[in-house]
Amino acid sequence: MATRYIGVFAKLTNSYCLVAVQGSTNFYSAFESELGDVIPIVHSTIGGTRLIGRLAAGNRHGLLLPSTTTDQELQHLRNSLPDAVAIQRVEERLSALGNVIACNDHVALVHPDVDRETEEIIADVLKVEVFRQTVADNVLVGSYCAITNQGGLVHPKTSVQDQDELSSLLQIPLVAGTVNRGSDVIGAGLVVNDWAAFTGLETTATEIILFLVHLYILHGTHPALELQGQDSSAVIGEMRDSLIDNWA
Repeated sequence: MATRYIGVFAKLTNSYCLVAVQGSTNFYSAFESELGDVIPIVHSTIGGTRLIGRLAAGNRHGLLLPSTTTDQELQHLRNSLPDAVAIQRVEERLSALGNVIACNDHVALVHPDVDRETEEIIADVLKVEVFRQTVADNVLVGSYCAITNQGGLVHPKTSVQDQDELSSLLQIPLVAGTVNRGSDVIGAGLVVNDWAAFTGLETTATEIILFLVHLYILHGTHPALELQGQDSSAVIGEMRDSLIDNWA
């Protein structure tokens, strides 16, 4: 269900948003209402599938696509995305690039076994520093964390020591948590950029509070909240009321 596994069917960066074709109207409208006036929202497939969030990796500088991407899909994306976004197909055995790459606009964490050539392409196209890493001993770094230039959410079993190490590499605050009522597959249930976050419908108020308070509100008002015309205290109050309602 697309509304639960939003990160499977969408890819969000600071300069564009990709969404799978043939999704529900509600799925598209959520992105259109928040992002439509700011960045292009492109409907596409990759390799003939709707799994664009797991197959592609990108940031505001570029977009990396698996070798299964057709010429027609590649041309459509080139026609639709800003000219400043570099787009490249990658010949990589680990072809689900969204699962094996987690990046913001400055740094990328990658699966320890990606090809050396792929590592160089990631650095060149996305303009990032690349680190081969695991998250809570999981090699699928793109599946088990979601990062922006402001902060990141990582697998709930990531140790404090590992969080500190990753935070030092990325130069952003990190918090361990879940989405979709306890799921540790962060990348499948959350898409986020520096000013907006979209998560699966089953994500609880507690999970949202953990993410927003620790990564945004404690470090200054989150831009997505400003778009709603509310300050951080008002948002915390609303989330607290919702949390109380759920417990009652």
